[in-house]
Amino acid sequence: MGEERAGVALTNLNQSLFEGAEATKRDLVDYLDAVRERILPVLRDRPLSVIRVLRGQKPFMQKNVPKYTPDWVKTVSLWAESSHREVSYALCNDRQTLLWFANQRAVEYHPTLVVAERWAYPSHLILDLDPPEGGGFARAVTAAHLVRAVLEQAGMAGAVKTSGAKGVHVFVPLDGETGAEDVAAATRAVAARAERLDPEVATTAFIREDRAGKVFLDSTRAGGATVVAAYSPRLRPGTPVSFPVPWADLDRVTPADFTVRTALPLLAEADPWAELMPPPQKLDPGLVEEGHTIPIPRLLALQYGRERKKRKQQSGDLRTE
Repeated sequence: MGEERAGVALTNLNQSLFEGAEATKRDLVDYLDAVRERILPVLRDRPLSVIRVLRGQKPFMQKNVPKYTPDWVKTVSLWAESSHREVSYALCNDRQTLLWFANQRAVEYHPTLVVAERWAYPSHLILDLDPPEGGGFARAVTAAHLVRAVLEQAGMAGAVKTSGAKGVHVFVPLDGETGAEDVAAATRAVAARAERLDPEVATTAFIREDRAGKVFLDSTRAGGATVVAAYSPRLRPGTPVSFPVPWADLDRVTPADFTVRTALPLLAEADPWAELMPPPQKLDPGLVEEGHTIPIPRLLALQYGRERKKRKQQSGDLRTE
């Protein structure tokens, strides 16, 4: 039976969210509604992509809002270089919009690192720490402590959260005075320095085959990129959520500790993401300078792909001669 909250008609609440979710659509709606005072500040004024899962269909990422989107959902049109077209992104700024997305079976919430009116100036420097297959969350935690050490050496500080999948996200709040290219460069420098601290644990190798079972320090989350929001559910078995953790507790948790069913009692009245986040800070010039000497990983990967294709073609040509 349907319900209505904040002017949003809620339907099919007792349906399973997805296979292996261990949660219903009602669980999703109730969780997001309960954390709205915490997640809305993370989403506010940021172009939003969501991952939806409809019954009988594969999950998909939605960037462009559908034609049936209510008029009261705020949107912003931005040029998407990947698709070479204008995309109308939603701005999830209020409870009504959040509940509408939840009713649309939007499980994951991926805001940009910039607010719509300050597109050229990222609000955070972010490292996404991705352990290898079978490597375990503990390896990502070890890499996160390397990143923290690098930040401390540069006179900076960040907050950390579980990704809700198998990795860790480190967020460093910035004063909004540094452009996207310099922030991207500094992110590469932080990753490179962390790799140098312990190359047996961490790697900046963008090509998966080159990582040799190490934690990937992903420095590509910059500019118009997105990262799953703090408190966002994830489309994973058990429906875990991306959850803020004090640095001192990071070694004692696992991603499975925080789900749409268990996170709320742990939060009580607290907002750890806001409480643990350091004040905005100026980006260290040394990181920027070093970062501009480091090639952009995606460009290296493209070059690698072209060279590999060329070698294969040459090898094929030789075999036919």
